[in-house]
Amino acid sequence: MADDRSPILENGPSDGPRLLLAHGAGAPMDSDWMEAVAVGLADAGVRVIRFEFPYMARRRAEGGRRPPDRVPVLLDAWGAMIAAYGPADRLVIGGKSLGGRTASMVADGAGVRGLVCLGYPFHPLGKPDRLRTDHLETLHTPALFCQGTRDTLGSRETVSGLPLSPAIHLHWLEDGDHGFKPRKASGFSEADHIQTAVTTTARFIHALARGGAGP
Repeated sequence: MADDRSPILENGPSDGPRLLLAHGAGAPMDSDWMEAVAVGLADAGVRVIRFEFPYMARRRAEGGRRPPDRVPVLLDAWGAMIAAYGPADRLVIGGKSLGGRTASMVADGAGVRGLVCLGYPFHPLGKPDRLRTDHLETLHTPALFCQGTRDTLGSRETVSGLPLSPAIHLHWLEDGDHGFKPRKASGFSEADHIQTAVTTTARFIHALARGGAGP
């Protein structure tokens, strides 16, 4: 049987505020996108701990493509990481897409310091009526959501009318898609938007570490 324990990558100062960062559904923790975010945050003084859910760890060990684990398995993975790197009230948790969504599902119960969602999947592709937001209406954990304005899983037009908790701060990236990539005509680049997300996230995390409530 393959070893499906999560590999770990750590970046940033050992005494910096800690962010547990999870990947999206299809790409691993060391994808170019995740690397850019982790290294950028590390350079901004955040200790970033990346991990992989069991299905992605198995894919790394065995090759091939695997669908994401069932939600309880993903949430158990978060519980194990929070226990390993806590105390919870000194941690910020989050991730890209699936990683951020599942982090948002455990944030209040775990008692973490903050939540970061980089491209939240507000609904499945092509199904804006199937919202994944019930728990976001009552979220108490200070949260930052960085979202592309034309994200096909949650555009600004779709999200602007949702009854989200006041604990959530939305930072919009103009013309960005689900991975923050804009069209050339926008005048922005994917690298621009990733850097903006990194800068905004670092500011949020440092504010929480100083005892603030985020943006």
